[in-house]
Amino acid sequence: MTRGVPPTSNLQSPASAEGIVYLVGAGPGDPGLITVAGLERLRGADVIVYDRLVSPRLLEHARQDADLVFVGKVAGKGAHNQAKISELLVEKARQGKRVVRLKGGDPFVFGRGGEEAEALRAAGVPFEVVPGVTSAAAVPAYAGIPVTHRGVASSFAVVTGHEDPGKVEPAIDWGRLATAVNTLVLLMGVKTLPEIVDKLVEGGRATGTPVAVIQSGTTPDQRTVTGTLADIVRRVQEAGLTPPAVTVVGEVVRLRETLAWFEDRPLFGKRVLITRTRRQASALARLLAEEGAVPIELPAIEIEARIDTKGMAAALQELAQDRYDWLVFTSVNGVEIFMGGLWSVGLDARAIGGAGVAAIGPETAELLLHWGIHADVVPERYVAEALVEELRREFDLNGARVLLPRAEGARPELIEGLRALGAEVDEVTLYRAVVPKDVPAEALSLLREGGIDIVTFTSSSTVRNLAALLGSDVECLRKPLVACIGPITAQTAGELGLRVDVEASEHTIPGLVRALREWASK
Repeated sequence: MTRGVPPTSNLQSPASAEGIVYLVGAGPGDPGLITVAGLERLRGADVIVYDRLVSPRLLEHARQDADLVFVGKVAGKGAHNQAKISELLVEKARQGKRVVRLKGGDPFVFGRGGEEAEALRAAGVPFEVVPGVTSAAAVPAYAGIPVTHRGVASSFAVVTGHEDPGKVEPAIDWGRLATAVNTLVLLMGVKTLPEIVDKLVEGGRATGTPVAVIQSGTTPDQRTVTGTLADIVRRVQEAGLTPPAVTVVGEVVRLRETLAWFEDRPLFGKRVLITRTRRQASALARLLAEEGAVPIELPAIEIEARIDTKGMAAALQELAQDRYDWLVFTSVNGVEIFMGGLWSVGLDARAIGGAGVAAIGPETAELLLHWGIHADVVPERYVAEALVEELRREFDLNGARVLLPRAEGARPELIEGLRALGAEVDEVTLYRAVVPKDVPAEALSLLREGGIDIVTFTSSSTVRNLAALLGSDVECLRKPLVACIGPITAQTAGELGLRVDVEASEHTIPGLVRALREWASK
């Protein structure tokens, strides 16, 4: 990832016909608020030049080979020079690159996108503008405040609370603006709020006018302080609100009492640690974010292929000759690696023939369906013991041949249970769950320093591996709430001396999130 702005060339040299710059609005913070067009440009970009207020989750959509260039304002260090940012866009486009200039909110609403467009036009560089959801409307909406409402407000104005200090005369006539519209939306005005309030009151706005200041709007860090023109400055100072923030002045602020929704979600603002593999973390992170949580990824497990090649070759040969009665899968990882092995030797789902297929849970069954295989058995409880019981109740396994492709060092209960039913079991090792070589240092520090509210465990391996990563610091796991996906994982956590506060009754990712939501609601 590139940091800062590299040296650039003269703006006046001819532009490449192949290069282009897209001025894309990223929305106000919630990554889901980017437009479809903006996301398409982002995914196809060679270079992405982005600001501080752009959600890091949006950058996950970038191509692996894309050049990411940060040009945002850093607290205490000021902002990058606007002229150099424009030069950078021109230079990259002249190299034949597809450049996305990713800006918070809308590029043409106090985003200086107009200045960048002028520089691109002057340099002869083609560009497109992809509008974004502006924070002027979205942030109040996430705070439960509509900027207009029939019978309350039929007009609104969007004003910067921080004018260019280089201007000789202020462009905003606060005296006339004070009573010109029903609702005033002020962007970037936390530091200047005392002066703005004074000017609005001097201009005739009543001191009892409701006011709301919303910090970090549309994100899980959103905080809202309400008051009136008479006391909002004091309330904001007492609450310690800092930029970025949006201020709303007008009677519509009273509607927040009945329309607030975003901050009322059960897990709002909770920092939740995700210990799944990097590849599998996104589904849990998305569901947690929908409940208002702040997902923090600290992968405590890495799947390392460890295929018993001799055993796998023999099993595939036997399977192709229809010599197995059952094929049992205990994880999505097992399905992926096994089916990949089938494809590598020119076989597909048809090789399973007449064998029955059992899956330990719905996620495993869903992935099998993706490969064109319908699971005949999925137990109601997603543990080995329940799978054995389901097979015992529905089928006669006496003398049946069972193929069990799974992880190295998996629990013995499944094999023991199948053999107790009279089955002949061939176990093939496909992978093992190991401690990752590299883990996010920031997430690990946050956990050690007590900055995590909830720790989630989705397997026994995630419990053991996180404890191994923490070493002597394992005591830090006693402060946050601990949530486990099921009884086996909870048992492992208990064996390590951890207090398990939440255990999902449905042993799936949605089931785990549902259990957390129910806990929070209580």
